[in-house]
Amino acid sequence: MIGAALLSALFLWWFSTGIILAAVSRAGQGQGRGGYRRLTLATLPVLGAGLAVFAYTLDMATQVGVFAAFIAALAIWGWIELAFLTGALTGPDRRTCPGGRDGLMRFGYALRAIQHHEVALLVAVCALTLLARGAENQVGYWTFLILFFARISAKLNLFLGVPNINVEFLPRPVKHLTTYFGPARTNRLFPFTMTALTFALACWVDRAVARADDPVALTGFTLLSTLTALAVIEHWLMVVKLPDAALWRWMIKDRRSTYETSAVGLTPDG
Repeated sequence: MIGAALLSALFLWWFSTGIILAAVSRAGQGQGRGGYRRLTLATLPVLGAGLAVFAYTLDMATQVGVFAAFIAALAIWGWIELAFLTGALTGPDRRTCPGGRDGLMRFGYALRAIQHHEVALLVAVCALTLLARGAENQVGYWTFLILFFARISAKLNLFLGVPNINVEFLPRPVKHLTTYFGPARTNRLFPFTMTALTFALACWVDRAVARADDPVALTGFTLLSTLTALAVIEHWLMVVKLPDAALWRWMIKDRRSTYETSAVGLTPDG
């Protein structure tokens, strides 16, 4: 039971990330902005299906319901991230970071560069919170929250600066965001965010152990534990250089036509 849930979470994380990267890569090959726009619109049914399944599984306190809710949350999250990578959901300011800016002024420019994406995520969180209130099956809701807070943490750390940032899969519509990243050194916030994520992981593992006699609860907490563990690993990869890009590189052909490689890059998304 635990093994199946753990492997399922790992596979879905890896596969969904690869599918998004491959789709964005192909959309940008010789098609320009039109290709990105068509991809964003063509995948809207994924968002709709994710929302529908999320709502349908709220009262399904079964293992099938738990897995379906987990996948639904990934579908909702995945579409928002795809819209971000295609440039459909970034921000009103698409310029590179103005030179000579620092502190709060640079933060303000950075926020404007990703404002639409942040608003979309907040709207999604609020909508899912209202839907999931009092529901028996909240695995999908907590899945989205883990992704949401891990994403915020990653963005803040990138803005403040981390030693290892990978941009091998950063598409053209968002490559200007690299100019908002901080210096290549570990910032003071990083230990606190890692502590918070590790504490969250410990809480999920504790819940899983405490509910080991309940197959449904055990499955749900194992999925959430695995997803949080992946967030912890992705944060560590900001300071420890490992060839993690190899996990998806083989899925993407002709990367040079769509992606740029440099010393800075996108936050892991989970």
